[in-house]
Amino acid sequence: VIITLNFSFNKRFERVMPNWPVPPTIIAIGFFIDIFSYIMLVKKKILIFTATYNEKDNIEHLIRSINENNLEVDIFIIDDQSPDHTYVKIKDLQKEYSNIFLKIRNSKSGLDTAHKEAYEFALSNNYDYLITMDADLSHDPKEINNFVSYLSEFPFVIGSRYVEGGSCLMSGKRLAMSKFGNKLIRNILRINSSEFTSSYRGFNLSKLKNFHLNQVNNKGYSFFMGTLFEIDKLGYEIKEIPIIFRDRQKGISKIPKIEIFRTLKNLLILFFKKKFKF
Repeated sequence: VIITLNFSFNKRFERVMPNWPVPPTIIAIGFFIDIFSYIMLVKKKILIFTATYNEKDNIEHLIRSINENNLEVDIFIIDDQSPDHTYVKIKDLQKEYSNIFLKIRNSKSGLDTAHKEAYEFALSNNYDYLITMDADLSHDPKEINNFVSYLSEFPFVIGSRYVEGGSCLMSGKRLAMSKFGNKLIRNILRINSSEFTSSYRGFNLSKLKNFHLNQVNNKGYSFFMGTLFEIDKLGYEIKEIPIIFRDRQKGISKIPKIEIFRTLKNLLILFFKKKFKF
């Protein structure tokens, strides 16, 4: 509407005074209309979410990098009473940055519940986009603007290590298991994605009208696979964009070895849910 008004305004002036140069006042009005339309069309309310548990050595770098490299965003962090007092570091950073929101839970309650709470927080506070990522610096905050760009067109965007331009800097057994696992999930569930297990993903909340993370029943790390299953089941397009995944340099991985078997079990459950539509 604003762009049409501006175009109509300029055209009418040209018809009334076809040979006159456009006065500075008219140029200024047109300029401010353009700026206002840019703000209205482009500026979105964006929430970045991460869950923390013993990430004291990484969280400051992550927060500073998010704020230094991106558009105006808010940061929501859920910490599960980290024994290393990660939440204390976050509280210190809140004194410097007004865009940090922190929730401290009473105990370690799982990644799946943290992400569900973040989704509800984003909806309740009228955010346009929710972007989730790991807190261990394996995901580069510089990629957030790329997510924002694609979220203007797609309902769901996932950062993929396994599309052209993407890369996974893990090595040895972990890299082999990651590649094999994602291929196995793709082949069994027949979902058009090369990436299922990365938490670096974006949600266009206005486009995902009948979706909520509460619909995902899978627990633990299988939750990430289950999210794509539910989004695909509702008919939404999954857009993959390349990311470079870096292995953590500080801290200890939280993925228990039993998670491999739990994921296989959940994969079979999702296969039968899709096959028999229940």
